Amino acid sequence: MEPYTITKILEEVQKGEIRIPAFQRGFVWEPDNVAFLMDSIYKGYPFGALLFWQTRERLKFDRSLGPFDLPEPREEYPIFYVLDGQQRITSIFGVFQSEVDISANSDWKDIYFDYTKQGNAQEPLFFALAAEEVDPERHFPLKTLFNPAKFFEYANKVHSDHQPKVVEMQQRFVGVQIPIQTFRTEEKSAVATIFERINRQGIPLDTLQLLSAWTWSEEFQLHGRFAELAEELEPFGFSEMSDDMNLILRCCAAILVNDASPESLMSITGEQIRTNFEKILNGIRGAVDYLQNEFYVASLRNLPFTTIMVPLSVFFAVDGNREVQYDAQQRSELNRWFWRTCFSKRYSSGVLRNLKRDIEEMVKLRDSGVSNLGNFKAAVGETFFSGSTFKMNAVDTKTFILLLASASPRTFISGSPINLQDKLRQHNKAEFHHMMPRKFLISSGQNNAISENVLANFCFISRAENRKLGGDAPSIYREKMDKAPEILAHAFTGEVLFDDNYSKFIEERSKKLSETANMLCQNP
Repeated sequence: MEPYTITKILEEVQKGEIRIPAFQRGFVWEPDNVAFLMDSIYKGYPFGALLFWQTRERLKFDRSLGPFDLPEPREEYPIFYVLDGQQRITSIFGVFQSEVDISANSDWKDIYFDYTKQGNAQEPLFFALAAEEVDPERHFPLKTLFNPAKFFEYANKVHSDHQPKVVEMQQRFVGVQIPIQTFRTEEKSAVATIFERINRQGIPLDTLQLLSAWTWSEEFQLHGRFAELAEELEPFGFSEMSDDMNLILRCCAAILVNDASPESLMSITGEQIRTNFEKILNGIRGAVDYLQNEFYVASLRNLPFTTIMVPLSVFFAVDGNREVQYDAQQRSELNRWFWRTCFSKRYSSGVLRNLKRDIEEMVKLRDSGVSNLGNFKAAVGETFFSGSTFKMNAVDTKTFILLLASASPRTFISGSPINLQDKLRQHNKAEFHHMMPRKFLISSGQNNAISENVLANFCFISRAENRKLGGDAPSIYREKMDKAPEILAHAFTGEVLFDDNYSKFIEERSKKLSETANMLCQNP
């Protein structure tokens, strides 16, 4: 195919005949990358051919060209979908076009030629500038080069010493020839394969982009379906799944081939994903529902390991518009596995190996009710609570918070039930404070042997409640607690708190927490 001039690219894009297929990654170049491309074109450096897929069929899904919304193509003309060179063609179009509006939330910047600088191989002459950064005495806008009236309007404002340089610059861009390769086929199944092979030679695709290429069809668009899932889960606090596509993809692989490794994803065909997508959705929905109902998990951030979602989604993955029905024994084994996984930090190391085992056992538990799920050691000692520091994003702390939630905790002053979904969804340290205040421990000289920030010294106490306690000794602030015995019973402690003896309190509370943890893990 003959090379394109920049004028031809502008015309074809504005007519809607050059488009971006949905399985392409979005426009990711920074403004400085665009300026660097212009510098390369001006200096005659090679910048690669563009690869088009020519077809007369309009795809059901396609992308905008970076921040530019494309017009609809005319039916009698063929369409050229960009398979390789999206960043370059978007940059070229964006720099020189003056007809299409730019999206309001775009960080696009116009490119300017600094005609006062002396050019050499290394020194750039083109710059991406915001309006306030432009100096009319040195910066010439490239967006005028293919609009004769605008070009001469701006060129006449340039000092006569620099006008020849500006005109010469324009002529270089007018005369540039952009190499084009065209692939013609109506077999759409071949297109994603070609796209994948091209991208293996350049910037590697991330897993979702690669899988999107494999699974793409006119009727099925993986990015769009996952976005719909994230929107569906948003009211339940799991909208963050849209930001963790690797987690979703692991769930896909686990459900389809009982293996969550990256290699397993690459073995999955597009037909497998399209045919079984409802099964995948059912698995993820079921896992979210179970985590909420059984453990008060209100957000992905509450999970000690988000990887827990993967085997659990396998258990709930069924075809069609139905749900997995499980009995009391299966529920008991699921819960044992969950708590043992959290307390043993099962997914801190050997993740793929442990995932594979757990996925296989989940399938057995779901299909036959008999499995070895959770048959690994997870003894919980008292030091888990007396020796670990409270840090919101630490695995131990997240596990500890879910343990506190399991006791249906009460507000620390009024004694009313806590809205756990609300509190845990916020995932905010302001909802947890010391039972023995730091101020009291310092004033009583009890802050040396045991840190005041160990897990066993924390419970659900809101910021407002903590202000009312005022840093007083427990024996003093007890008067402010309406239902002290009930509140403490739901916080794994008792009257020992009001003895004001920190080491004794930590020892006894750690013991109760440990006993409960081992009971939940069903340890003998």
